[in-house]
Amino acid sequence: MNAPRELQLYVREAASEDLQQVLALYAQAGIDQGGTLSLEEAEEIFDRMRAYPDYRLYVAEVNGRVVGTYALLVMQNLSHRGACSGVVESVAVDPEWQGQGIGAAMMLRAREHCRRRDCYKLALSSNLRREGAHAFYEGLGFERHGYSFRVAP
Repeated sequence: MNAPRELQLYVREAASEDLQQVLALYAQAGIDQGGTLSLEEAEEIFDRMRAYPDYRLYVAEVNGRVVGTYALLVMQNLSHRGACSGVVESVAVDPEWQGQGIGAAMMLRAREHCRRRDCYKLALSSNLRREGAHAFYEGLGFERHGYSFRVAP
């Protein structure tokens, strides 16, 4: 009988070489109803993100395979005495890897980054129908706070 294989989980800043796998994760997660940008469009946006002072795409890798992703924007504010705040966007974990600590590791990394930047909060929004995601975030210490509003421009 073989011993269980140890997982080597690593959360890191994404490189342009990761974009194809990130787009596949978004499609699997049903973000944008499974449709994605072309690789060329994604590369253009990725380059713009990297031009911001603190807006990055991250990936979670297990044994060299990208199995999760999220984006993190840290912005300084004129309110809150100039303190920064963080916003997590576009969280996705390969369905085969859900429930194995990938999402928790990604959110821990985001929290650590925000702590180092002295952010007064880390926020994210989640679709009202995603009750499993809500329980996941609450289990990580996120609290429901206020309302999230949106409008088409």
